[in-house]
Amino acid sequence: STQYPIVNTMTSFRATAIAILLSYSASFSHGFSSCPVASRSAVTSSSALSMESNNDRRTFLTESVLTLTAGLTAATLNPTPASARVFLDPAMYGDQELRVSAVDSLRESVRRALLQKPTLTPYFLEMALLDSLSFDVETNGGGPDGSIIKAVMTSKDTDAHTKALQECATVLIDAKKNLKKLSSITIADAVALAGAEAVNAVGGPILPTQLGRTEAAAKAPIPASMPPLNLFTGDVDNEIVADTFRTAGLTEREMTALLGCLLGVDSIEKATPEGSWKESSKPKFREAGKIGRMSDFKKLTDEDIEAELAKDGVDDDEESYTVSGDDGWYIADTFGTADTRFGKSLNKEKPELSTTLKNLAKTSSSSTQYSWVSGFLLSKDLPTAQSWVVKYGSKPLLYEKDLKVAYNAVTQLGAEYTGGKYESLLKNKKRKTLNDDELEFLR
Repeated sequence: STQYPIVNTMTSFRATAIAILLSYSASFSHGFSSCPVASRSAVTSSSALSMESNNDRRTFLTESVLTLTAGLTAATLNPTPASARVFLDPAMYGDQELRVSAVDSLRESVRRALLQKPTLTPYFLEMALLDSLSFDVETNGGGPDGSIIKAVMTSKDTDAHTKALQECATVLIDAKKNLKKLSSITIADAVALAGAEAVNAVGGPILPTQLGRTEAAAKAPIPASMPPLNLFTGDVDNEIVADTFRTAGLTEREMTALLGCLLGVDSIEKATPEGSWKESSKPKFREAGKIGRMSDFKKLTDEDIEAELAKDGVDDDEESYTVSGDDGWYIADTFGTADTRFGKSLNKEKPELSTTLKNLAKTSSSSTQYSWVSGFLLSKDLPTAQSWVVKYGSKPLLYEKDLKVAYNAVTQLGAEYTGGKYESLLKNKKRKTLNDDELEFLR
């Protein structure tokens, strides 16, 4: 049945061709033929009808081609704006061991860079925030796809702030290249993980970070919604800072938690005395492989013992089972403790980030480069932020909980889940903000 249209078409083409040949023959032999005029008129009419049919077919094909060409040209000259999206596939790294290996290797690289140059600590967090704040909740464009790396590395600015950001970007680029030899990690995930590691390096909590972000294409332009690189330097008007957080869909509560963390990380780093990052915190009484001798140590006298007991407030007749003070004792652990398995902390103590918000009014430019945050969060234009500064400063547990939720949320802005069960469960699901929190007992 499918052959009939083809046969009919071929037949019509053949008939048309024969008619044309006949008309040409009739025209050619018009002066030599003795046939009547009526016959010649009939042939001429048949030829005219055939030519008209052929012209109609050619006209239709020509107009179709022109229409198609015009449409393609219009589409090329007037392309529809592409909506940049961040796709998030939690199962991207496959096997759990490979995922853990990639994450641990990256965190170790960041920690090593921070130990070598502690002043880079807040800049890793800055990059993570800038990358996430490129999301525009109205257009659903931008988001944490690693575009901040291109924005930083292509910047023509030569100020100290930009150079510090470029150093951090170089650390992540090198870490990604080294990981290719064993496993792999996207630069978007590397930016988010580095920001979390910077907080943990100064004694802050371990911030949860979802993995599986797709990174921007190599030739993709920097999103127009990318915030200025100097957003957190104090050189940008406070209204622009607040508007950047609002445009990304963040609440004042989340903004307070994140800016308080940035201020706290830098304040702790500035207050930490410099030291050798290679120096081990383990007690070392003798070189490895050598046997200790009693003659190498000073013999304690009764006066020495009494002096030590007096320091602890213990008399000779009393017994004490409490050891006061911290001499940096080390409990042996094959793989290191939870706080030092990626490298030792930048400070020996474990300060609370909420202390910075508690003393926010006393913040000065000599203690941190983010002193502008104090005037910003305590501004009369942000009454909600003021109330949360007071709550966070008086309730460290509440602040730590909110900071974890806020960081996990900001590093997933605009992300669309894809891949199997994650897509069916989480796709198009509205993001929960801190204002949707149901843990009222912590407030």
